[in-house]
Amino acid sequence: MVKLHPVRTYRSDENLPREEQLAYKIADVASERVDVTEEVTDMVINRVIDNAAVAAASLTRAPVVSAREQAERHGGFEPGATVFGTTTRVSPEWAAWANGVAVRELDYHDTFLAAEYSHPGDNIPAILAVAQHMGRNGDDLLRGIVTGYEIQIDLVKAISLHKHKIDHVAHLGPSAAAGIGTLLGLDTETIFQAVGQALHTTTATRQSRKGEISTWKAHAPAFAGKMAVEAVDRAMRGQTSPTPIYEGEDGVIAWLLDGPEGRYEVPLPERGEARRAILDSYTKEHSAEYQAQAWIDLARKLGTERPELRDPANIRSVVLHTSHHTHYVIGSGANDPQKYDPTASRETLDHSIPYIFTVALQDGSWHHVDSYAPERAGRPDTVELWHKVTTLEDAEWTRRYHSNDISEKAFGGRVEIELMDGTRVVDEIAVADAHPLGARPFAREQYVGKFRTLAEGVLEADEIERFLDVAQRLPELSADELCGLTINAELPRLTTRGIF
Repeated sequence: MVKLHPVRTYRSDENLPREEQLAYKIADVASERVDVTEEVTDMVINRVIDNAAVAAASLTRAPVVSAREQAERHGGFEPGATVFGTTTRVSPEWAAWANGVAVRELDYHDTFLAAEYSHPGDNIPAILAVAQHMGRNGDDLLRGIVTGYEIQIDLVKAISLHKHKIDHVAHLGPSAAAGIGTLLGLDTETIFQAVGQALHTTTATRQSRKGEISTWKAHAPAFAGKMAVEAVDRAMRGQTSPTPIYEGEDGVIAWLLDGPEGRYEVPLPERGEARRAILDSYTKEHSAEYQAQAWIDLARKLGTERPELRDPANIRSVVLHTSHHTHYVIGSGANDPQKYDPTASRETLDHSIPYIFTVALQDGSWHHVDSYAPERAGRPDTVELWHKVTTLEDAEWTRRYHSNDISEKAFGGRVEIELMDGTRVVDEIAVADAHPLGARPFAREQYVGKFRTLAEGVLEADEIERFLDVAQRLPELSADELCGLTINAELPRLTTRGIF
């Protein structure tokens, strides 16, 4: 069983010993060598495949091209780390940056939602980059990734960032630093300093996910991974960090989160306990915000079963009764006019549940490119129906969203559709079809299928098979073989100009 660690702010004159600080306890977990279970190993492989799948589909998108070109300007680094889409080896922090952007660009990889929300697969690019550069093997990488997932998910279970408009990557900086610490077999003190530095440098506001959402949405987790690499490097050189970073009188809790009266209980594994948090997370079948996954499944079912619901002339209103988070972040409760704007960016549309529900209802499907195309968003019948879709918070769906009981935790809700003739269609869904408790849970077959689908037309057939072979042998890979955990493609050369 995990142990709950009480966390609060302390006055400077209270002199909180570092062994009692949350950053130190995180470091203590990261520095302990614990065997990885077969089930967890299998899931790590799944998520490495998942990350590569969504990265492949994004290789020609502008933010990914930009990040890759920035990384290539730091190429020729020995031994260096690999970058998706190019054979150039680069400095590991820049590989973490470029690959982090590729993984996040389509918002299509794994997720964990609790007090905060997260995409724990964001840990993988930074940990992998350091593993390649430092000549570590597959077993070392496996352990590092397991720690990254464990720490981020444990923080997400306990500490809400979005409530205070702090971006969720503030939990990613510490988790990636901890994962790199495990990978390299660093001592507790060194990891402690790295965790503190990584947290200190990765706190930012949530404006990146509000209103007109910019390309920075994909860059934010990559930046956190890059900062984690640099933080570990500095800590290994004996440099120290602000202490206590969480609990200090001028620390993160006191001034960015719940303030001097804030209280949390953070779950962390006991000594010797297997790290299993990755099993609590879930991937996406659809390229959209996770809270939209179940709604896409429900919408496409309704649109298939009831074709008349696709025509706005038949519909008076569509109300999605859902959780607080879904209503206020991706629903009409956000009060963002951009969520109803047919000329909005893809980044904005994938955070608009009224848009997503409408398109899935009309098309009976969802596609990572076609469903966001400007001509699709601007179709008159879609715009008309889209503007009839609103959300409302429902207390029970909010409770289930925040439940720590996996059997009742839910990310969907209830839809009530009123037709012009006065009849009503009511249906509900708790979790996405691909969720572990959903109608069609993802297993290895589905992860491999997702990779093949998203890589088709981007990677050569033999490259697809080569990567899948390497990835599925992850625990036994040698240091040389670990550099095969990348994807190479013949891409059109696009040049962006900047300082580098």
